[in-house]
Amino acid sequence: MAVNYGPNRYDVVGSFLRPAKLKKAREDFSAGAIDAAALKEVEDECITDLIAKEKKAGLRFITDGEFRRATWHLDFMWAFEGIGHSTTEDGLPFHDEAAKIDDTYLTGKISLAGEHPFVEHFRFVQSFEDENTTAKLTIPAPAQFIEQFIMPMNRKATDAAYGNDTLLEDDIVAAYLAFIEQVHAVGCRNLQLDDCSWGCLVDPKAELFFGTDQAGLARIKETLLRVNNRVLDAAPADLCINTHVCRGNFHSTWACEGGYDDVADALLANEHVNAFFLEFDDERSGSFAPLASVPAGKKVVLGLVTTKRAELEDKQAVIARIHEAAKYVPLENLCLSPQCGFASCEIGNKLTEEQQWAKVALVREIAEEVWGN
Repeated sequence: MAVNYGPNRYDVVGSFLRPAKLKKAREDFSAGAIDAAALKEVEDECITDLIAKEKKAGLRFITDGEFRRATWHLDFMWAFEGIGHSTTEDGLPFHDEAAKIDDTYLTGKISLAGEHPFVEHFRFVQSFEDENTTAKLTIPAPAQFIEQFIMPMNRKATDAAYGNDTLLEDDIVAAYLAFIEQVHAVGCRNLQLDDCSWGCLVDPKAELFFGTDQAGLARIKETLLRVNNRVLDAAPADLCINTHVCRGNFHSTWACEGGYDDVADALLANEHVNAFFLEFDDERSGSFAPLASVPAGKKVVLGLVTTKRAELEDKQAVIARIHEAAKYVPLENLCLSPQCGFASCEIGNKLTEEQQWAKVALVREIAEEVWGN
């Protein structure tokens, strides 16, 4: 069991809008106009500035805003052996537009050769820790990893690399545990697993997404829970691991909809994380009733403030929703955050940095009114 090392009463998921200077540097690097050292210098400068803003906002857990990544999950995957990617032609179908992120697929067996680059990324954030703040690292969940390669668009490449999905799962678990060993050894004690796989599973189009029927979806649900728990159960006891469950977050659009009802028995009741960061910012997330499945004592971070729109939520309306959720999870086990990151991909959501920080300030203001200082 992980130690109680978060979340905070007011928290964030992890990603922030990329400054224009950083976007320009990454574009210049892709075009060959600057080298990796020059890009890193800009990244370091922008992350240093971000962390100062996180501390000023009173955040207890600091991140690098995912400023060194193109996307919240794929850069992590690309650092393992056996994974290839290429510029997409079609992208992923989101509600209002296609998410133009690289097609990512297997080219061979998955393994971790050498130190994963996210370890060095964590070291940089860790150097800013003080008596009030702790570095948090966000990575995709093992379930997100396996989902990527069992989807229909990747099935052919996956079958060529692995004779069956059990072998694929075994290698994913081994790769994750190797990574966790590395990052734990340098001092990481707060890890967040971001996970869209459950959002896909509850969507009305889930059978189409996964290319299967209801019986197949039931087996996939078992696989997602099992692969996550195999990693969670083998992780160091002093590593706090939380999870954020998402329905897609690209340029203020979304990919999936559906409440937590159909996965409450697996995800909420039986996933062995310390806490759940759950989206509840609009009707796509359903009601709070599935929270009754959360085990006693486990924390839930309510994502009631959206990162998809600039308009600030009504404070009293958010407070009323917190008390509604407290009918299912005791108020002392609830926390508050934005529903997702502000920039799960480099493009970011459709709001300004000033509006982003106003959202964070609102979350803090509401939390202090509900729970006190």
